Amino acid sequence: MIDTLFGSKTRVKLLYLFMNNPDKAFYVREITRKIDEQINSVRRELSNMLEVGVIRSDSKDNKIYYAVNKGYPFYIPLRKIFTSKELSTDKEDENTTWAKKFFAIGDVRLVLFAGKLVNSFDSRLDLLVVGNISRTKLKNLVKHIEDQMEMSENSLDYMTLSYDDFYYRKSVQDELVNEILDAKHSVVIDTENMLNLDR
Repeated sequence: MIDTLFGSKTRVKLLYLFMNNPDKAFYVREITRKIDEQINSVRRELSNMLEVGVIRSDSKDNKIYYAVNKGYPFYIPLRKIFTSKELSTDKEDENTTWAKKFFAIGDVRLVLFAGKLVNSFDSRLDLLVVGNISRTKLKNLVKHIEDQMEMSENSLDYMTLSYDDFYYRKSVQDELVNEILDAKHSVVIDTENMLNLDR
């Protein structure tokens, strides 16, 4: 259905690629591999998208690189449509899978997905992890999430807090903690019902 709305399957795949990697540029053959479409079709759609202004191009090392044009008037609405590869935690089995991954990085008490991880733009944070954890293991897990979502490296904004620090920040109405709790989010782990503390 979305292919019909936007004109072609290749164009839709390109929009998914660019909108989910807003800080990354790609050359043509790299794009064809990533979206698994014929190079002629890719070139045609890239030309159309350049003409409209959705993407921009730059030359480097004898290659032409393409990237999303963040100045395009409908950039934000398009991102909302095409960054829909959120990490769903609605199903119990998916929730359990992610919980196991986070439990493996230490004594984790609370994990919230927000922002890009739930296809939302109303939070500065994408991930909140509370507990005594290995920062190295968390960094590797975040990289795994970015790879799964086909994001560029360091795309996710995340924060880690100790058990006591989270309770303190929540009790004093800390702005950043309040923001992620008030925004759209998914609870992956809450071992002690921490979110029911009155704010």
